[in-house]
Amino acid sequence: MPPLLLPSSAAAFKTRSAPNIVLSSKVDPWLTQTLKRINRIKRPLNSVPQHFRCLTETLSSPSAIWTLCSLMLPKAPESELRKDDNPLVEALFNYQMLTIDAYIVHVDMVSQNEVAFKLTPESIESLVEYHKDIHSVDTAAATWNWSEKEVQLKKLQEDFVQAANRFVYRTNAMALEGLEEDGAGELLCGRSEEVRSAIMGLFLPLLPPPPRVVDVVRPTPLLPSSTGAENWWQPTLSHPQQTSMDSWRIVPSSPNTTTSGDSTSSMWASMSLNEMQLPSPSSSFSEPYTTECDSPPQFYSAPMTTAAYSSAMSMAPIPQLPLPSMLLQQQCSASMGYGGFDWGRYQDMSMSFAM
Repeated sequence: MPPLLLPSSAAAFKTRSAPNIVLSSKVDPWLTQTLKRINRIKRPLNSVPQHFRCLTETLSSPSAIWTLCSLMLPKAPESELRKDDNPLVEALFNYQMLTIDAYIVHVDMVSQNEVAFKLTPESIESLVEYHKDIHSVDTAAATWNWSEKEVQLKKLQEDFVQAANRFVYRTNAMALEGLEEDGAGELLCGRSEEVRSAIMGLFLPLLPPPPRVVDVVRPTPLLPSSTGAENWWQPTLSHPQQTSMDSWRIVPSSPNTTTSGDSTSSMWASMSLNEMQLPSPSSSFSEPYTTECDSPPQFYSAPMTTAAYSSAMSMAPIPQLPLPSMLLQQQCSASMGYGGFDWGRYQDMSMSFAM
């Protein structure tokens, strides 16, 4: 894209001077017809220099002011506007028509094929006054107060003054078809809407500063969180799993006294040594039971496991089993066996458990 070149007269706060005009080697017929239409004095337009001289003199005239657009703006801030049920009455008392005028500073029909307009000092002054007295008041009332609000509002007004003085409207060179006598004219083909939108875009709102991000510092909890606050300090007790015992392994608490010795003997004989589950040795010893015969003393403890002992203690006292010496007193032999158990080796087993 070629660079956008404008004369120094198009810069901000520059006074008006003769426009910069660049024509091609062949003038378009529509431009020749336009110049002949606006000239009161008939002058020859047969060459490019003649077109250049005629167009320069016409656009340099003090009366060569173009009307770019018209703006309907309120006369006072919104809080001071008149309220009425009739919208026509409100429009008459509350709004004003502001005409935006400009003059031509640049005509390029070679590279860009465009024409550039700059606002007149009167139009710039009217826009600045409206921005300061009405727009600034409305936009300040629409925002909340903060410490630097007045500073930002003043900066907003200064920026608008700069933008209004720098404003240059550029459009196609065909806009010169709206040229009238004495160099005045107006934009055609809907170009006024483009100027209106561009000028209204200069009225920026007052933006408050973004909210500050505040870091939320949460205190560290001193106590551990728990679902039950009343028993958080109580230690958790692990209950040993109660081992279920088969019904056939439980020995009756009191055998029937009328049962013969053969039935009792068969009951003890059906239990092997592995099924009896001798208890682990402990520091306490069982009370010895003696008989009337001269045989060595015989000791006997009830077969109970550790898990079964814990389960049985929670339900009922441990029943005492009938001793062999009570059931079969006539057999007082140390080598007598019950269910494969040799009572002659009892001394060896008791010594190993004691160790």
